[in-house]
Amino acid sequence: MTTTEKSAFSQRFRGYFPVVIDIETAGFNAQTDAMLEIAASILEMDEDGYLKISHTLHFNVEPFEGANLEQAALDFTGIDPTNPLRGAVPERDAITEIYKAVRKGLKETGCHRAIMVAHNAAFDHGFLSAASSREKIKRNPFHPFATFDTTTLAGLAVGQTVLAKACMAAGIPFDHKQAHSAKYDTEQTAKLFCYIVNKWKDMGGWPLVVPEDQVKEETEAVSDSMLSTDIETE
Repeated sequence: MTTTEKSAFSQRFRGYFPVVIDIETAGFNAQTDAMLEIAASILEMDEDGYLKISHTLHFNVEPFEGANLEQAALDFTGIDPTNPLRGAVPERDAITEIYKAVRKGLKETGCHRAIMVAHNAAFDHGFLSAASSREKIKRNPFHPFATFDTTTLAGLAVGQTVLAKACMAAGIPFDHKQAHSAKYDTEQTAKLFCYIVNKWKDMGGWPLVVPEDQVKEETEAVSDSMLSTDIETE
């Protein structure tokens, strides 16, 4: 990545590095239900400022000790946690490898923190945070609560909120037979996110018409004014 590309990426999302995540689970409770698959798509920006997928990491994950496995969830995803051919790894190993790749991306782009991109992001963010806490993994590179949710972004950009329908509305092929595989869903979500960000750029939404320095100055001026008002009313 050139110095110009590095600068463009770090400036695009205010120093945040978007990483696309999808997690397949054995239920809806992040504290008690098992993580069965996790994938992360690392993004890059080309010399013209367009986002694209760099590469994707994918892991089949062993249920943690004492984890709950909801049969309805297993039937929905089609995942058999007991299948030895899955080549599953402990969730700590999977998360550690993903965090390592994310930190490398932070360094290469000059960003200061990762931000999760996911479809219905609160779900994936909750499971990743719970697993990180359970495994006592320190230095989580992701923002503790902020996310880019492609459900919301797609609703705005293409009028659809279901991942498959949003992809098709954006002209991105979607194979329902591969859906609910963490790797496939992550890459489709990444393609959708890149499409929305790049489309916004093509429509003239980025770079900002108002220079960033001016926005910063005006924001600081408003903050100073509010502080002054608070002091006067005390």
